[in-house]
Amino acid sequence: MPIKVRIPTPLQTLTQGEQKVAAAGRTVRDLLADLESRYPGFKQRLYDDSGSLRRFVNGYVNDEDIRFLDGEDTALKEEDELSIIPAVAGGGSLRWQDAR
Repeated sequence: MPIKVRIPTPLQTLTQGEQKVAAAGRTVRDLLADLESRYPGFKQRLYDDSGSLRRFVNGYVNDEDIRFLDGEDTALKEEDELSIIPAVAGGGSLRWQDAR
């Protein structure tokens, strides 16, 4: 069952520049394993050394955050869409007077 997966820009090097790919899986975990089999390197970029999704990796199934569903065990069905979104943080502080 093909699921549409939105690939963030930093991971598009693994998908030959594709912004959306199709993958299969009954759960988010299965789908991510399928992505790794099709595009080697996904697992290393998404998971930490303990085998957990990295804190800064967010997953949304049809705009619903998987952290508030069943996490990686969130069930998928045909026509679902998974968005992988890396959290954005960091940068230097900018004081208001510096912006003038």
